[in-house]
Amino acid sequence: MSALDVGGAEFAERAAAMTARLAELAAAHAEALAGGGPKYVNRHRARGKLPARERIELLLDPDTPFLELSPLAGWGSDYTTGASLVTGIGVVEGTECVVTANDPTVRGGSSNPWTLKKALRANEVAFANRLPVVSLVESGGADLPSQKDIFIPGGALFRDLTRLSAAGIPTVAVVFGNSTAGGAYIPGMSDHVIMVKERAKVFLGGPPLVKMATGEDSDDESLGGADMHARVSGLADHFALDEPDALRIARRVVARLNVRKAGPGPRPDPAPPLFDPADLLGIVPGDLRTPFDPREVIVRIADGSEFDEFKPLYGPSLATGWAEVHGYPVGILANAQGVLFSAESQKAAQFIQLANQRDIPLLFLHNTTGYMVGRQYEQGGIIKHGAMMINAVSNSRVPHISVLMGASYGAGHYGMCGRAFEPRFLFSWPSAKSAVMGPSQLAGVLSIVARQSAAARGLPYDEEADAGLRAAVEQQIEAESLPMFLSGRLYDDGVIDPRDTRTVLGLCLSAVHGAPVEGARGGFGVFRM
Repeated sequence: MSALDVGGAEFAERAAAMTARLAELAAAHAEALAGGGPKYVNRHRARGKLPARERIELLLDPDTPFLELSPLAGWGSDYTTGASLVTGIGVVEGTECVVTANDPTVRGGSSNPWTLKKALRANEVAFANRLPVVSLVESGGADLPSQKDIFIPGGALFRDLTRLSAAGIPTVAVVFGNSTAGGAYIPGMSDHVIMVKERAKVFLGGPPLVKMATGEDSDDESLGGADMHARVSGLADHFALDEPDALRIARRVVARLNVRKAGPGPRPDPAPPLFDPADLLGIVPGDLRTPFDPREVIVRIADGSEFDEFKPLYGPSLATGWAEVHGYPVGILANAQGVLFSAESQKAAQFIQLANQRDIPLLFLHNTTGYMVGRQYEQGGIIKHGAMMINAVSNSRVPHISVLMGASYGAGHYGMCGRAFEPRFLFSWPSAKSAVMGPSQLAGVLSIVARQSAAARGLPYDEEADAGLRAAVEQQIEAESLPMFLSGRLYDDGVIDPRDTRTVLGLCLSAVHGAPVEGARGGFGVFRM
């Protein structure tokens, strides 16, 4: 079932390269974990307050996993990695919830453009999978220097809270500190609100603004303190004595939500894979132009390493078939040789329809350079066949999960359910790359176009300048194709260690079954045959 030579030199070389990338990833994650740095973390603790991740840890059931989402948001930008917000999925009193927690050690927990994108993505996850939302609030509001990028789109946060509530998806706000101005509407629009004594401050305008606007003298407590909101305004449903008490109350609130999953449960006692997940470190080559067999990945993530392949002899550059992961059935589409031809596209479209007929979620394992080009393939209908696959992906209604293992270029990224096609979750391995096309191909195209333009005008072509241009473009596209760059812009939900893939998929599959799992029974639009 596996032909991988784990004792060979090639495996060792690939594993060493992956390990080096994982070290880079760990350094980036360390930036997010550090928050605002020792000075501000120590100041926060000195005030008797817990850091964001410790609040989450007290909220969640003991010894249960937390699937953090978008941990590298803002990486490579002018803002702190992590974007002053922690988001993810965890279990509270046996109920899977989306949890968001402001990190007040980063500029007081204020929101920058990446914070907003990250929060909106968390709400998307909650809505699509019908997961309750628990917001651990302590924020100074918008990061004012970047308000132009926050104010207009920021209203979507309020819209999301009201729509979640209207859809019967519970929302809980636990206020530990400031929740001012627009931030006051977070508890204002949540179904359940808990405030911490002498710490929570919730008001549309603080004492200085009130003084300027009305001439009235006021103080924090009478204007927006937890005691006032619990006794006078009624905004607080629960009055907590301190942070641990607030988190205890939050757990009891979630316990009484009466949440039931709408999707079917997993098969009990799933068998683990027969092959060591650690082997996943040595499968992807350093040069993504070198093909690898995705079946070696599948047998290391699937229950019992069982994979029933569909059409194995037809369109062999795309492996399709049925498996289970942590007891949940999945249909898998995995790129085998990188390029998608007409046969692969047609096979994919049929397979996606079958999954929708059977209400089975789909898992896309990416390693594609895109759809095949050239006269023979254009005449053979590659456009209409690629469009058929993209049509099927676009109109499929079962949950989709994507994992970028290697290359994910061009329209192949779309056909394999890239971010624009709204997979429920999308994760990347450190070996992944994604762009319009490979760096050398893109630089070469620009060179050819420039050369043709010079010839058309009768001008000599500067070969030295061309070489410099190609090198610069290749370097730029290479940097912009890397997973940490893309993850920093929230084009995925996180970069994961390949060895954790089965665990991450299990958590995602459990989450997607919070909502009904129902496929399309038609409505795929017109397939050009």
